[in-house]
Amino acid sequence: MYRTHTCGELRGTDVNKEITLAGWVQTVRKFGSITFVDLRDRYGITQLLFGEDLNAQLDENPLGREFVLQAKGVVQERSNKNASLPTGDIEIKIKSFSVLNRSVTPPFTIQDDTDGGDDLRMKYRYLDLRRNEVKKNLELRYAVNRAARNYLHENNFMDIETPFLIKSTPEGARDFVVPSRMNAGQFYALPQSPQTFKQLLMVSGYDRYYQIVKCFRDEDLRADRQPEFTQIDCEMSFVEQEDILNMFEGMIKHIFKQVKGIDYMEKVQRMSWEDAMWNYGNDKPDIRFAMKIANLKSAFKKGGEIIAKGDLINGAGFGVFDNAETVVAIAVPGCSEYSRKQIDEITDWIKRPQIGMQGLVNIKCNTDGTFKSSVDKFYNEERLKAIAAFANAKAGDLILMLAGTEEKTRKAMSELRLEMAQRLGFRKKDEFKLLWVLDFPLFEYNEEDNRWVARHHPFTSPKPADIEAMISNNPEIENAVQYLKHPYANIKANAYDMVLNGNEIGGGSIRIFQRDLQEKMFAALGMSKEESLHKFGFLLGAFEYGAPPHGGIAFGFDRLCSILGGSESIRDFIAFPKNNSGRDVMLDAPSTIDDKQLKELSIQLDV
Repeated sequence: MYRTHTCGELRGTDVNKEITLAGWVQTVRKFGSITFVDLRDRYGITQLLFGEDLNAQLDENPLGREFVLQAKGVVQERSNKNASLPTGDIEIKIKSFSVLNRSVTPPFTIQDDTDGGDDLRMKYRYLDLRRNEVKKNLELRYAVNRAARNYLHENNFMDIETPFLIKSTPEGARDFVVPSRMNAGQFYALPQSPQTFKQLLMVSGYDRYYQIVKCFRDEDLRADRQPEFTQIDCEMSFVEQEDILNMFEGMIKHIFKQVKGIDYMEKVQRMSWEDAMWNYGNDKPDIRFAMKIANLKSAFKKGGEIIAKGDLINGAGFGVFDNAETVVAIAVPGCSEYSRKQIDEITDWIKRPQIGMQGLVNIKCNTDGTFKSSVDKFYNEERLKAIAAFANAKAGDLILMLAGTEEKTRKAMSELRLEMAQRLGFRKKDEFKLLWVLDFPLFEYNEEDNRWVARHHPFTSPKPADIEAMISNNPEIENAVQYLKHPYANIKANAYDMVLNGNEIGGGSIRIFQRDLQEKMFAALGMSKEESLHKFGFLLGAFEYGAPPHGGIAFGFDRLCSILGGSESIRDFIAFPKNNSGRDVMLDAPSTIDDKQLKELSIQLDV
């Protein structure tokens, strides 16, 4: 046999055992007539001691980094123990060894503090995967996978596979398409999710389905996005929203316990979409810290009404505020002592193209109860005090204010809130806070196309109280100005997102399960009857054969793993990821195919 033990399992209790190890050479250290070798495998590192009797062999055939080595010897106690290694109390006195395979010099050092950049490590990903840091990420991914499967199995969910070659129904992200040789001129699509299949499984009577499944979207990439990604995809029959929330709140808590040893005992907080947007500027707020956004002047709809609080800031002759569609503020705790240089740095940060604001107003709430502002010329002490009170600022806080158009300014303040929290150490990687965001709008209006689009997807049901408003109203409107007054603008979706530390990790909804309501939904999205039958006739037909009430949720598996692992990028938790251009630089894919293949597929390129 190649080995009797792994490089991570021998301890002081194994002294005097004769063993055989196999693995990769991590380091070679020669001291006179003896040589020490650190041998590494997936499980750990063990020190090997080559005595004077073997040194001639090593001199004749030196060992190098990443050589594959088999070594036989006796476990003995180390004279210089290494407390940082689980195997640090012992070493192996080598009797014989064999080089199973040699290695050329690796393009980067295979250790935690590697000298390889991202591009180089992605090109030689099979070497990067040997590093302990990457190995720990994949071990965490496997632990999350195992914990989720165990929980779902214990709750009577059935793992059912669904097809990867399906029909293209572009609605949202672009599909990846696959040509069919046997059906010339026709194409499959890779699924953006198993959405319609899991609904069909509910029609088929499989009332608790799950799948940890690959999904595909042809869209621009970033740190938390890949063209192929993994979902924990789940669906249940005969359920209401509360059943889904309780079931999957339990799953995430189970994963926390099994993977991180965290007992998340508190009930997961719930927040409406309107409150999230109003108080945090986005629909996935990080609630590990406060710093809620104060809306001093706003055109944003809250509770169906236009809210305006301009009396605190308007009429002072400061045109930036007087003429702005919205003015928002946050109170940053304990930062009133910020210097001019520090505030200028924050101002430069919000002026970056990614944020795109023109400037920043600040108010220092001094510890002696006085106020100092960058707009003292326009606002007296009394007004500054009123603004501070409205922003919930305390003595010692720094108020930061932005003004401009509603959407852009709200988004910029949301980003600034997160940036300040990061600078102040409020976004700890080992602290986890869950949140349910509920009551999303069912529709949003696309001004460019002058039509309604689904905020989630076209299979999401309206809240029961809003079904009549959807059935009885015509979706068409004459122009974009009217859309806020249209009944569709106030219809709420029976949908829910789970947020973890400011990241959406899961989203789902109670589904439409009656044909007439589903047809009305398609019509609201601008689909003709013919188009909806062409794209989704199979689903509409299935709804005529006793479809049960059902709903589900899908969790971003890669993103969940990255947050639990303390990383900003999901690529760190995928064995063979693509780069930011969607390329696999190791395989050099995508690539061209030869003319023979193109001809067989009846494809003619025009490039």
